[in-house]
Amino acid sequence: MVLLLSYSNWTPQSVIPVNFCVCVSRQFVDAHNDYRRKHGAPPLALSRDLCNSAQKWADHLLSIKSLKHSSTNHGENLYYAYSSTPKNLLVSILDSWYSEIKDYHFNKPGFSSSTGHFTQVVWKDCSEVGVGLATDGQTIFVVGQYHPAGNMCNAGYFEKNVLPLGSSTSRAPKCFPTGNTSLIGCNDW
Repeated sequence: MVLLLSYSNWTPQSVIPVNFCVCVSRQFVDAHNDYRRKHGAPPLALSRDLCNSAQKWADHLLSIKSLKHSSTNHGENLYYAYSSTPKNLLVSILDSWYSEIKDYHFNKPGFSSSTGHFTQVVWKDCSEVGVGLATDGQTIFVVGQYHPAGNMCNAGYFEKNVLPLGSSTSRAPKCFPTGNTSLIGCNDW
């Protein structure tokens, strides 16, 4: 397993430093929170447990060279690409997931396989996220896992959790201390 993102001297044999992996996770969380802010959703915290789970699943997907959801109870977004130069990959992935907004009908809210990545990213009741990334130098698998899971199809859930652009937002700081040892707060970046 090799973790990478925005690493200019990357080769498949490269060993990526631990502090780089933390920066990758932070980039993933910050990109989520930028989009969530636009929809009135509070910021996500990075979860060590979700990162570990997402990483295990990304490693598995790479080993089977197939894209399928895990059997966890977490919300989950998946992504794969064939690339040997994954520069700025996480931002591109978030842009790709968020771009599904063009197909979402706020006047007729609900789940659709063509908008599920977008709705998970902005799901208001979600509070934690983790990311895993695995590559063999040619194929890259990225797994985002969320708690609590979004895309719950109970009556009224989409209206409550997938808000239109410009909805009022919680004014929580972009990064905040947590008290929960499974979450990574400001001092851990």
